[in-house]
Amino acid sequence: MTTETKKHIPWYLTPFWALWKLIALIVEMTGRLVALILGIVLMLVGVIVSLTIVGAIIGIPLAIVGFLLFVRGIF
Repeated sequence: MTTETKKHIPWYLTPFWALWKLIALIVEMTGRLVALILGIVLMLVGVIVSLTIVGAIIGIPLAIVGFLLFVRGIF
C-alpha cells in the first residue's frame, strides 16, 4: 500500500512556485516542438537520401529515427 503525500506550499512562496511551473511548461513545450520539427526534417532527409541504392543504407535508418523522434514529440 502506498500513500501519496501532497506537499503544502506556504502562501508566501506561491508566486515563485507558479512561476517555476510556468517556466517548466514552456521548456517542455519548446522541447516537444523542437523534437517534432527535427523528426520531420530527419524523415525528409532520410527519404531523399534513400532514393539511391547506396544511400538507402543511411537513409532508411535516418527516416526511422526521424519517425521515432516525431512520435516522441507527439506523446
